Amino acid sequence: MEEKRMEENKMGVMPVNRLILSMSLPIMISMLVQALYNIVDSIFVAKISENALTAVSMAFPIQNLMIAVGVGTAVGVNALLARALGAKDYDRVNRIAENAVFLVAVSYALFLVIGLFLVEPFYRSQTDIEEIIRHGKEYLTVCCCLSFGVFTQVMFERLLQATGKTIYTMVTQGIGAIVNIILDPIMIFGLFGCPKMGVTGAAAATVIGQIVAGILSVWLNHTKNHEVKIRMKEAKPDLQVIRQIYGIGVPSIIMQAIGSVMTYGMNRILISFTATATAVFGVYFKLQSFVFMPVFGLNNGIIPIVAYNYGAKNRKRVLSTIRHSIAYAMSIMTLGFLVLQVFPGPLLQMFNASDTMMGIGIPALRTISLSFIPAGFGIACGSVFQAMGRSIYSMFVSMARQLVVLLPAAYILAGFGEVNFVWWAFPIAELMSLVMTVYFMIRIYQTVIRDLSHDIRERKTGDPV
Repeated sequence: MEEKRMEENKMGVMPVNRLILSMSLPIMISMLVQALYNIVDSIFVAKISENALTAVSMAFPIQNLMIAVGVGTAVGVNALLARALGAKDYDRVNRIAENAVFLVAVSYALFLVIGLFLVEPFYRSQTDIEEIIRHGKEYLTVCCCLSFGVFTQVMFERLLQATGKTIYTMVTQGIGAIVNIILDPIMIFGLFGCPKMGVTGAAAATVIGQIVAGILSVWLNHTKNHEVKIRMKEAKPDLQVIRQIYGIGVPSIIMQAIGSVMTYGMNRILISFTATATAVFGVYFKLQSFVFMPVFGLNNGIIPIVAYNYGAKNRKRVLSTIRHSIAYAMSIMTLGFLVLQVFPGPLLQMFNASDTMMGIGIPALRTISLSFIPAGFGIACGSVFQAMGRSIYSMFVSMARQLVVLLPAAYILAGFGEVNFVWWAFPIAELMSLVMTVYFMIRIYQTVIRDLSHDIRERKTGDPV
């Protein structure tokens, strides 16, 4: 009985540092694998041509929007589900999960339309280089029209995370990434009897990996996640639950979708110098994912912990979780900063970088990475905002950083006629973001955290926090 209680309530009784590691490490490892296959994807595409690499890089705004919708919706589901679990309302847990499945279908329908009708106009709005447009259509059409895999994967992984079963998300993401990595060279270059598909092969390998991971995550939820019972035959859309999911999730969607707007704007600014500058920007995003993905994995592990203990009104555990998450996030980002400062050349050479790309890319990586350490603090605090239903704070910070400061600063700096000036927009924007994040963190402590009854849970269990 004691072992069962510990398993069911570990987010309320397990020592916080051990809990964070047990919840976050599997997600962080799986996200590192995902970051690796993103990089491998581009390394293989770069062997086709620099324009092929540029085309894949320019697809990022739509792909990021796809992730924004999937992850943002799942963030709302995750936080709502964790609160319901903390309150022991299991009927509500099941209603939330059933509506989550419905929202997966809605999200896929949206991007199917984009894939069928909007890919070519999207590329032509950024460039008139026909080779880039052709490669871009081949790649992005496949990614959008077969995106049901990624939406299924993201949602069902969050259902596992909300109940503390993060080890299974490491399995699903890891297997999906491995499938992608194996299929990339086979489908791109036509190995082992497979037709040579070029950029289309890169997209096909990606979506096949996502579909495999999605199917596996559904199966694991059905067989291992006994706290959540999805009965789709009896389920129907519940507008109240959907409103509550998006009440938390929409700010997160907007926050991440703003990245699509920023990337689209930066692509237009950079391609006015040269297509190589746009390729460098795409390479940066692939490389920075290897740093940011583990922090986002930490973020995903932190949200249910904070949400559960917020629902249980345990202030001491909430504060301890926040302190640990900030320390871990900033440590990871410091390591990433050092790597990009010391090894920018070898990193770029992995992508068949020409002398021109090296000349633009080395100062780009060193300059942009100056923003990493304050970004780590912001991401950690963002997980707190989301878990406590204050995702609007993260949205305000993201909008101000990327739209109010970063893009205008990049545009102004581009006016000096030197592409290397443009990269300074990133650290400038991150400093402003840091100030806003500190303000909102103080505000959420004063209005929410300080009033929690931090000693109630501790007296009941006698367990350390």
